[in-house]
Amino acid sequence: MNPYVLALLLFALGLGTTMTFASSHWLLAWMGLEINTLAIVPLMTQHHHPRAVEATTKYFLTQATAAATLLFASVTNAWITGQWDIHLMSHPIPTTMIILALALKVGLAPLHTWLPEVLQGLDLTTGLILSTWQKLAPFALLMQIPLQDHSMLIILALTSTLVGGWGGLNQTQLRKILAYSSIAHLGWMILIIQFFPSLSLLALSTYLIMTSAAFLTLKTNNTTSINMLATSWAKTPILTASFPLVLLSLGGLPPLTGFLPKWMILQELTKQQLPLTATMAALTALLSLYFYLRLSYAMTLTMAPNSLTSTAPWRFSPHQPTIPVSLTVMMAMLLLPLAPALMTLFFI
Repeated sequence: MNPYVLALLLFALGLGTTMTFASSHWLLAWMGLEINTLAIVPLMTQHHHPRAVEATTKYFLTQATAAATLLFASVTNAWITGQWDIHLMSHPIPTTMIILALALKVGLAPLHTWLPEVLQGLDLTTGLILSTWQKLAPFALLMQIPLQDHSMLIILALTSTLVGGWGGLNQTQLRKILAYSSIAHLGWMILIIQFFPSLSLLALSTYLIMTSAAFLTLKTNNTTSINMLATSWAKTPILTASFPLVLLSLGGLPPLTGFLPKWMILQELTKQQLPLTATMAALTALLSLYFYLRLSYAMTLTMAPNSLTSTAPWRFSPHQPTIPVSLTVMMAMLLLPLAPALMTLFFI
């Protein structure tokens, strides 16, 4: 892709997200989401592969449906209450429609079915943008909507943690596994978003770091399936030794970074007199932990077949910058000792 076109698309991507961040009016927020969607569509089709075109078509139709529902709900809210302000949502019908539209945009279960299929058809770089940056604008709107009843978000969140863990169990494609991982992590963030928004923001930040580390590692090793993980030792031994720790951090095991948000979310849920919800969320995390352990086993404890037709790859110099993957891998493993500083940063 032409670098000027790429820079223009990335600028539009940032502009759409920033516009949604800064808006308190539903029409302006909708415009930011539309700019965001239209900017990523050319990035998704830049390789002109049939799978990429199919994934882009699915993504565009899904996002257009969510945007139309959001616009209809905001117009309905303005018609009923006379208000376009995001913070003044009071009627339950448009509020419910907007939450469902934003859930469809980010891929919350049971509106998640498009996400694994779309992510499977993209390259790892665009998949990274879809899994991280594209979540920010709808997430910012979800944080601003006032709710009288939290049961709908709790049901969506618990369904997402369950589906995200269950759906990834029988997958062999790494992009689909990361898609289900994204669904499960979004469930944890939505679970606490109305009770403690700062904690939800902390969970989102750690998710962005860990998912970036996972995608950049797979891009460095050029691996897209579990079988290809067995050749990682010959390519990047140090990165291969670190990647299982990143996966276990995604699973939320101490003493890694991913343990911090889950631990604090469970603690806050018990403070909100929701011990059953906290127990169900902790149990669904075990499902996700299984396929993270499966990936760790495939990467570190299996070897590629040494036959005449299959030789181990040479360890060439990497073609992409290695500083981002190094930084994100270190942050995905070692941020837990900085928990007091992170709590001060996010909660004050």
